[in-house]
Amino acid sequence: MNDAQGLRLRLRLERPDFALDVDLALPDTGITVLFGPSGSGKTSLLRCVAGLEKPAQGLVRVGPELWQDDSCGVFRPPWQRDLAYVFQEASLFEHLDVGQNVAYGLQRSGKPGAAAALERAIALLGIGHLMHRSPSRLSGGERQRVAIARALATQPRLVLLDEPLAALDLARRHEILPWLEKMRDELSMPMLYITHSADELARLADQVVMLEGGLVKACGPAPEVLARVDDPAIVGDEAGVLLKGRVVERDARWHLAKVAFEGGALWVRDSAMLLGQSVRLRVLARDLSLTVHATQDTSIQNHLHGHIEAIADDVHPSQALVRIRCGASVLVARVTRRALSSLKLAQGAAVWAQVKSVAVIG
Repeated sequence: MNDAQGLRLRLRLERPDFALDVDLALPDTGITVLFGPSGSGKTSLLRCVAGLEKPAQGLVRVGPELWQDDSCGVFRPPWQRDLAYVFQEASLFEHLDVGQNVAYGLQRSGKPGAAAALERAIALLGIGHLMHRSPSRLSGGERQRVAIARALATQPRLVLLDEPLAALDLARRHEILPWLEKMRDELSMPMLYITHSADELARLADQVVMLEGGLVKACGPAPEVLARVDDPAIVGDEAGVLLKGRVVERDARWHLAKVAFEGGALWVRDSAMLLGQSVRLRVLARDLSLTVHATQDTSIQNHLHGHIEAIADDVHPSQALVRIRCGASVLVARVTRRALSSLKLAQGAAVWAQVKSVAVIG
């Protein structure tokens, strides 16, 4: 990736008991999710990019704009970096209504088309009906949508989101996630997004950066990172893969839709999807079973043929994670070691993956 076409981040931040040391080249569109345990350096990385922390060594380039380069003595303070920062808590001005909150700061942006950008942000986040409402009369999800719209209205080169849904209950999270998906799909700007939620990662991420102890454990497109079994990004019941596909058939009688992806197709519950619509499918490792023969007379309707690429230890010694290659796509199954032995499954073996459940997540 050319530096002028993406984000280039090389940062080393020293702390008495911690050191952030990353070297990343990221796309200039879509959402890059920073994922990892607490204390892995996610917020420290965001603060360095924003200029709120000054690392011992640093390079921050956003497209052609150089915000920091220690080799030539460049360090732009936060107010000179064309970015927007969205925090966990939506900090709104309580004495201003929603319209005044969203418009705040536009007079300082000095960018052409500011009014049009404001209107687009309002439409994108679906808050037009809230313009004259006081912040005290907003739900948590509405407050966060207003805060994000205010950030987008300044037409930033980069958006930083530090666990923007962490302070919301489950219902409010589900309320705001479709708006974040819309941002990802309609805005041509890069976003760095911190979360601890496997669901948010699967629904929103184009790219994933896995951090652990201040170091990059994995970095790449979300489907690739989530399909790893040697050092999985997500462990336990949430382990699984992400498939990107398109609706190719609808069965009105049984209320099902067929989603095709590279390497196969799966029938899923039809929620008024459109033919040709792009969707994301999440298939959890616990929802797959393996067989060495094609099966008949079973309630499991989705069967995919493939070959075992790798077998790795799971969190409990009785179980293993099995990575299955199905054409250009990958599935991951959790099976017992006993089953592997009885079926004589090993790397390279041909298998049928029986998909018991599929989640349509976007």
